[in-house]
Amino acid sequence: MRIFNADGSEAMMCGNASRCIGKYVYDNKLTQKEVITLETLSGIKILKLHTENGLVEEVTVDMDLPLLANSSQINTPDGKMLAKTITVDGKEYKGTFVCMGNPHLVIFIDDIKDVNLPAIGPKLENHPLFPERTNVEFAEVLPDGSLRMRVWERGSGITMACGTGACATAVAAYLNHKTGRKSRVRMDGGDLQIHWNEKDGHVYMTGPVVKVFDGEIEI
Repeated sequence: MRIFNADGSEAMMCGNASRCIGKYVYDNKLTQKEVITLETLSGIKILKLHTENGLVEEVTVDMDLPLLANSSQINTPDGKMLAKTITVDGKEYKGTFVCMGNPHLVIFIDDIKDVNLPAIGPKLENHPLFPERTNVEFAEVLPDGSLRMRVWERGSGITMACGTGACATAVAAYLNHKTGRKSRVRMDGGDLQIHWNEKDGHVYMTGPVVKVFDGEIEI
């Protein structure tokens, strides 16, 4: 899989796209396997297809190990950030860095509606702390324990949902003692179930996949 952002830059991988690819290849009879491998720039991902009546309804993606330190992606002395202060326009935020093949800055707030994402998103994406820029997630812990998340994606801006961002948010929530190892992440585009498995350390993302349309494009 290769994936390109809205600004033309190439992304390392995309969790939501990987689920879509799993459905596409199975539903179009390009494979009969219900467990398939997908090569991305951030490594090989394993997709488990959940089928019903010959079609894929849900996909679980093994998103591999979260990386909590990466000096090439975050400019701190130890290459880490766990609930550390980051300042933009004189306002302080508590951020946690999680790499899911691509870099994410996760910030927990009391009320997701208080975020002016179009204004703050690009400033955090291009903050000097992040040499390669970063994806940005704001998350609120809801009364039922689920996570309400909004995302500003590196190279694309505001999007309806982000698979790697949901995984990063769930990992950050556990690290900050806000949830357990299993989380439901609620986004504008829908919900994902995230499980940071204690046995193998891998993050597993499960979510629905729906065919929207077919079309042709002339290049």
